Amino acid sequence: MKVVVLVTLLLSAAGSARAQAAPNPALKRELDSIYTADQRWRLMLFDRRISRRPDSLATALGVTKVRLLPYIMRQMQHTDSANLVRVRAIVKQYGYPGKSLVGEPTNEAVWNVIQHSEVIKQYLPVIKKAADKSELPFRLYAQMLDRQLMRDGKPQLYGTQGMSYSHTNRATGRREGQPPFIWPIKDPAGVNERRRQAGFATTVEQNATALGIAYRVVTLQEVAKMPKD
Repeated sequence: MKVVVLVTLLLSAAGSARAQAAPNPALKRELDSIYTADQRWRLMLFDRRISRRPDSLATALGVTKVRLLPYIMRQMQHTDSANLVRVRAIVKQYGYPGKSLVGEPTNEAVWNVIQHSEVIKQYLPVIKKAADKSELPFRLYAQMLDRQLMRDGKPQLYGTQGMSYSHTNRATGRREGQPPFIWPIKDPAGVNERRRQAGFATTVEQNATALGIAYRVVTLQEVAKMPKD
């Protein structure tokens, strides 16, 4: 159970950092809980303090090591779906719940849920309006915009999104992955200035390193030629 305890401690620390007075404390508490749920399974996937101990994690969750990843993914998808239903209702009732309503950093909770969903395009105008009013950090709107541009097959603006493809080797029948890359950027020479203006504290090169990607400029034409299936 050590892994579960670690996850609980990490989430408790995040919740404590987010706790503060706000004009709507009930909504703030609910959003903090939504954020905790949003992050729980992602911590198991991406936090090295947890993910590097798959045997312990599998035992703690009551699944086999082989079934661990599919189990986490199913749980994460279920949680994301439930969170999105509630977030839709919250945005319909309050508009975007920004820092004036729920304080910082609770104002990022709804952003996280939408960023992990398939409805980004629908809510981008709401997110932009909140960012323009400083109810949400503008860099988060920039990150969401980049994700939607990538989904639309267009160049991103701020270099926040990475991609990797895999394909089946016809000779061996095995799945083979390609090195990940930063999705093509419009005007890559000016990306770091755009990042600075948007409020990012890192360059595109530093962001790539944090994502485990060796940065290089990639074009949409190159992406179109990459093997993928």
